[in-house]
Amino acid sequence: MSLKGCHIVFFSQMQFDGALESTNYTIARNLAKDNYVYYIDRPYTWKDYFKFKGTKSFNTRKSHFFSASNCVIQSDLPNLKIVICPPVPSINMLPEGPLYRLGVKFNERVVANRLKKVFKKYGVKDYIYINSYNFSYPTLQDLLHPDLSVYHCVDPIIEAYQLKHGLHNEDILLKDVDMVICTSRELTNKKALVNKHSYFVPNAANLSHSQKALDPNLPESAIFNGIKKPVIGYLGAIERRIDYEMMNQVLAMNTDKSFVFVGPVDDYYIKEGDFEAPNLSLPGAIPYDQMPAILKGFDIGIIPFKKDDVSNNIFPLKLFEYMGAGKPVVATNFNEDLKNFTFDSVPYCSTAEEFSAAINEALADTPEKQVARLKIAANNTWEHRIDQLKDILADGLAEKHKLAN
Repeated sequence: MSLKGCHIVFFSQMQFDGALESTNYTIARNLAKDNYVYYIDRPYTWKDYFKFKGTKSFNTRKSHFFSASNCVIQSDLPNLKIVICPPVPSINMLPEGPLYRLGVKFNERVVANRLKKVFKKYGVKDYIYINSYNFSYPTLQDLLHPDLSVYHCVDPIIEAYQLKHGLHNEDILLKDVDMVICTSRELTNKKALVNKHSYFVPNAANLSHSQKALDPNLPESAIFNGIKKPVIGYLGAIERRIDYEMMNQVLAMNTDKSFVFVGPVDDYYIKEGDFEAPNLSLPGAIPYDQMPAILKGFDIGIIPFKKDDVSNNIFPLKLFEYMGAGKPVVATNFNEDLKNFTFDSVPYCSTAEEFSAAINEALADTPEKQVARLKIAANNTWEHRIDQLKDILADGLAEKHKLAN
């Protein structure tokens, strides 16, 4: 059974116009190719409302916050509509207890009331509801009564802000929904202990975008001006996942190479002096449309995540983006499951010495190895993942209808 022509309500933790590439929005866009998708943008809190007033993000939503008749933004895809909700009270500072739970219920009702008006306007009656990592609204589906309710778990809950209520909220959500979709096998195994209908659909690459780096006429990004070759590159957020102790050793072992870490730097984890070296460059975040020009400038793509109980839940987008751009990849052994997808094409290292040796070996790349990487990337595209996801959702719908009858 294939999922086609269905209405899908996609309630995301990520905003549709966020600066970083979003798994959530990418999935919604792909589902909208042959389904009708309503992407519920993460509601602003009142704190957000005043904090971001006047920004581009705020101005995009300004006319939609308080008008149910004008709360939908039409995306560039005919079947994808963005729904903007009214601001909701900021409640995370409250301690766990009756007052916080009352706040959760109030916020859920604000969102539900907005969505019901949207559904009435567009004639939406039967639909699938996907809560994509927005565990702050753990029982919203109970107010909406969808045909199928799904929790899409994209990461473990680790941030201090999330931990305050997130684990409890997620536990409520896991028990309440019909099924759970996870982006790593480790996450799937953990969630299956609470909801047996848990499925593994890993992240993938936007191959058509990353392959632009193979275009001989595409110039490298200007960020590489003045940086000597070879360039060992990382693309993504520079935060807690990276093994800085190991990377500082690797930097010292490879002074003849340039290391360029492209992405936003989280100064909560990275203090001044923690991650500095003469052969290290941190140019900051770049728009998603510039990704191919960035990858074009890399000689090797690296994923230097530390191995811990959090990282083994991570299935990084950048793995197949690097490979889709034809680049050799060197990674740490943070998630053993990745070997099942990359076979022998990626070394997974446990020490700085291994990582450094793998970099030197990867620099001796061959056309045959590049062709092998491109074939692997071609089998790990979003198109493949969405087909898998749609089959799971269609089977879930069929099973629920069977039980209802």
